[in-house]
Amino acid sequence: MPRTKKKSTGRSGREKHRRLFDDTYHDEAEDQGLPSDEAGRLKIKKNYEELLGIRVEKLKGRILNREKINKSIDGIYFICAQCKRVCHNLDEGLVEDPQSQVSLCGACAKEKGVKGTAA
Repeated sequence: MPRTKKKSTGRSGREKHRRLFDDTYHDEAEDQGLPSDEAGRLKIKKNYEELLGIRVEKLKGRILNREKINKSIDGIYFICAQCKRVCHNLDEGLVEDPQSQVSLCGACAKEKGVKGTAA
């Protein structure tokens, strides 16, 4: 029995390859003049803000997520108890208030005069 040709549906291999690497993530990094890792963190912070919405008040001061950047550096996403923004320890800094055990960004901790443990 003779074989029939398969009908090709979709894009050619070259177009698929181009689409995989044509990502808006890289465009944002170039537009803002930020390194790609900072642009990625900014994008994740915006996603957290959209996802959490009004629950930020309830979750203020808590750690949202920990990530391993390399063997010796940990990245931590958290909500600052003072300004109630989603922050990252490499961008804004992270200070944990030893009395109340809440997370503060570096600017709020300095303003409040907290010299807690840097996580």
